[in-house]
Amino acid sequence: MKNPHKMTSLRNLPSVEQLLQTRSAAELVARYGRPLTLSAIRSALDRVRKHVSKGGDTTLPDRDGLLAIADETLQEWTHPTLLPVINASGVILHTNLGRAPLSAAALTAMETVAHCYSTLEFDLATGKRGSRLVHAEGLLQRLTGAEAALVVNNNAAAVLLVLSALANRKRVVIARSQLVEIGGGFRIPDVMKQSGAKLVEVGTTNKVRISDYEDALAEPAGLVMRAHRSNFQIIGFTEEPELKELAGTAHRFQVPCVDDLGSGTLLDTAKFGMSHEPTIQESLAAGADVVCFSGDKLLGGPQAGIIIGKADLLARVRKHPLARAVRLDKLCLAALTATLLHYLKDEAEREIPIWRMIATTPEQVKARAEAWALELGQGNILESESTVGGGSLPGETLPTFVLALTVKSVEKFLESLRQGQPPVIARTEGERILLDPRTVLPEQDGALLVNLMNAMKKPAGRVRG
Repeated sequence: MKNPHKMTSLRNLPSVEQLLQTRSAAELVARYGRPLTLSAIRSALDRVRKHVSKGGDTTLPDRDGLLAIADETLQEWTHPTLLPVINASGVILHTNLGRAPLSAAALTAMETVAHCYSTLEFDLATGKRGSRLVHAEGLLQRLTGAEAALVVNNNAAAVLLVLSALANRKRVVIARSQLVEIGGGFRIPDVMKQSGAKLVEVGTTNKVRISDYEDALAEPAGLVMRAHRSNFQIIGFTEEPELKELAGTAHRFQVPCVDDLGSGTLLDTAKFGMSHEPTIQESLAAGADVVCFSGDKLLGGPQAGIIIGKADLLARVRKHPLARAVRLDKLCLAALTATLLHYLKDEAEREIPIWRMIATTPEQVKARAEAWALELGQGNILESESTVGGGSLPGETLPTFVLALTVKSVEKFLESLRQGQPPVIARTEGERILLDPRTVLPEQDGALLVNLMNAMKKPAGRVRG
């Protein structure tokens, strides 16, 4: 039997229309629109009814209380989840934090084409329909010397498209040591299977010889493929042919050679004290017919998959139906072309954020960490290491200096930093919070210090020693 006291209490709730007639509701409608406000008010009333029906307090909130609940609901519904953060972790290409931040020129280029119409697929010379592929192709040809170029929305799509267009129902020869997982659970064998290519594994996990490829190519094949291990290393008792030898062997059997560089770089990483990462130019010079790489890793641009190589092969790739499904949009094209221009103008180290971070000396990093400590009046400066991250240069680090704070509760301090505006992402070592200036953009210093000061004011954030 229903509780009559509860039923009487619920009958005293105002109606949706009565709530909508209030000034508070009018303010909500002005901020959020009538349909969403209406849904939030209904949700607030439903919450109260369920609370009372389940044995909760029968004292009902007044109209202002109900609208306050609706306001909280509206804030929750409309609060963005994709937010800018301050990356003080020391991981330059932090996959979970969006990898490469864009240059000022790339941001301007995106804004320029975003707020008005553009020549995305319009040829000003002829007044007829043009191709979106031309915007980046000329720059990539000039930078790399490739005959042709094509851009898609990421490197996994680039590899899938190349395999689908050039090797559907054909054998693709690849070393067992290169059957990598490229992140997010996506694996090269799975990509090959999806493309319709027939995987032919050669060699062993640690030893692959050119004779293994020759044996496999004794039967007709569509491609020879190399997948660069950009996110892990195999060390010790190993052997693998160089790309030049591999490409030469493929050509002797009249089979194209595809090089999936994964990350891909136009600059020599050895110049910055790291091991040498194969460059895009080197892959072409070694004889690769098609090279695939990412736009948002060591290139330092937006998420993109870039395909360069022989004109006849890329013509087949362009015509494949999948090419339209994975094409790049105008904003990414604008950002990518602006990023490529930095390389063409020999200003990448100065203008592209990730290369500016990589090129920053330990002494410069230390000076910023010391300035932070001076401003806070807290913390110690320690030697540490930054990493490139983002599936690039596995195991490689850069010497750095960090601001170290020893706090009462590491987890609560990190949580407080994540609740900042903007959130701050740091790393830990024991009971210490480590903040690496290398990955904090200079213009974010003020916001970082405010967040640190706020976190230190809380009981769990008090710095010890």
